[in-house]
Amino acid sequence: MGLREVLVERRAATVARIEALARDREGIVASASGVAVDDEHDPEGVTLGFERAHVESLLAGARARLAELDAALARAPHDLGTCEGCGGPIGEERLMARPETRVCVGCAARGSTR
Repeated sequence: MGLREVLVERRAATVARIEALARDREGIVASASGVAVDDEHDPEGVTLGFERAHVESLLAGARARLAELDAALARAPHDLGTCEGCGGPIGEERLMARPETRVCVGCAARGSTR
């Protein structure tokens, strides 16, 4: 499987994750609408608030990943193999593991975690 296909496959999986997390968040919000709004004194309110915050955090991470994958697809195939840090090649193994990466292993170790 080529790099572009890996990106497309991971993008599809990320979109599916975003959709599932959005459904989870909608379910939590719907559950909260039937519960007292006093999170501090309602034992269920604290749990629902935590669950909502957790799902929203996961959703934000998935959306950020989708943006990285979209940016990589926009760069493909021209700039995917060139490190933005040093200008050298990004190894094929790293690209297959993290096709959205913008930096080689050396630059990532020096602090750029893209």
